[in-house]
Amino acid sequence: MTLTPYKSEPVPSKATLPLSEAQREFNWKNGWYPVCFQQDLPINRPYSFSLYDEPFVLFANKEEQLICLTDRCPHRGTKLSAGQIIDGKIECLYHGWQFGSEGQCLHIPQLPADAKIPVNTCVQSFKVVERQGIIWMWPGEAELAHEDCIPTIPNLDKPEFVRSDKITELPCDISYVIEHMLDPAHIHITHHGNQGNRQKAQPLEMEVIESSGWGFRGRFRETKQPNQTWRNLDFVVPSLAHLHFPIPERGWFFGQAFYFFPIGKGRCRILTRSYRNFVTWQVKLMPRWWIHLKQNEILQEDLPQLLGQEEEVERLGQTIKQVYSPLPTCDTFAIEYRKWLDRFGSSLPFYRGYTTLKPSQTLDDCQQTSVKAQKYLRHTELCSSCNRAYQRTKQVKQTCVGLAIALAALAIVIDRSNAQIVAISASLGAVLTAVITHKLKTRFEHF
Repeated sequence: MTLTPYKSEPVPSKATLPLSEAQREFNWKNGWYPVCFQQDLPINRPYSFSLYDEPFVLFANKEEQLICLTDRCPHRGTKLSAGQIIDGKIECLYHGWQFGSEGQCLHIPQLPADAKIPVNTCVQSFKVVERQGIIWMWPGEAELAHEDCIPTIPNLDKPEFVRSDKITELPCDISYVIEHMLDPAHIHITHHGNQGNRQKAQPLEMEVIESSGWGFRGRFRETKQPNQTWRNLDFVVPSLAHLHFPIPERGWFFGQAFYFFPIGKGRCRILTRSYRNFVTWQVKLMPRWWIHLKQNEILQEDLPQLLGQEEEVERLGQTIKQVYSPLPTCDTFAIEYRKWLDRFGSSLPFYRGYTTLKPSQTLDDCQQTSVKAQKYLRHTELCSSCNRAYQRTKQVKQTCVGLAIALAALAIVIDRSNAQIVAISASLGAVLTAVITHKLKTRFEHF
């Protein structure tokens, strides 16, 4: 299947795009996958990740160009990501073999100076680019990697819009996470008191406007009040669900993009990007890590439903059609996604469509047990902002504890009452600060 450039403008009428024979075959490797946000990449050290359980490593060469290689040294199979970057080359930590931008081996310390480097010591390289602050990689045939097929969002390039980005890893299969993000009906129930209000739960008018090999485009609106604004929801193969809609009476526009990345069976990564052209000062002034604390709470509310759903469906071993009882006023987009997998998902390493499925053959029982044991979100160590804030809260807490002890001791030994009062007050202030930073530290550690 050949991908076509994605445009996020809504389509006003229903249409089903005709499918050619080429479009009926979806090769999962020939697609752009969102690895991470550019601002979350570490500086001067390798960045490891997996795509469908295949290991990769990112690093920057001397020209600061991003390089993506298979994360495996051809010498003895160790991970290159455990090594270091030297003069724009990645060096294996085991024996010091160094590899360049094309994956070619450039230096082997154990070879004599006049010996040629064996031709079978190269590492496979992959195309990687940055678009709109996201790092995209193409795991398939390089000659098919057309950069205009990266699903960009035009509003993100307009100066009046601001954005908020967050990266999270979840212990869930990617298909359940995509299905979940295509389900607007759950918000008022699952997130009652946070992002939703169960009193506002209602039937939704939902329709699929067009569907083809590239994904599908839909829209929905609430029905309790007449003439509600349509909200557009698109799924773009292989990695994007995009909610976007205007607020015409105010001239506002809001969008939320979910970029999905399949790490492996039972594990996925989601890059969440919210953008808008109103109340922009709030996003500009608020620290990124503070926004993430709230957003992580919302995703934490989703996690039990996702895990319970996946475990039960997998336990039953049945198709989605046999397990689900979908409603057209609630589940239209979720079911459309599963049906898309029926039509185009056969080349995926594993998938579960609406009436078909392909079990994973990449994990043994030991690995599956390990994955099931890790039922938590992973965010802080992936996010540059939250990681820095976490390290600072630890430092501040330790400093305040030491300061509180020192001031309390000082209050004991000094004779003047005024000085004692000052020392005790300062000690209590340090204790209070230590308590606050400890709570923040605990919240960071929870994700």
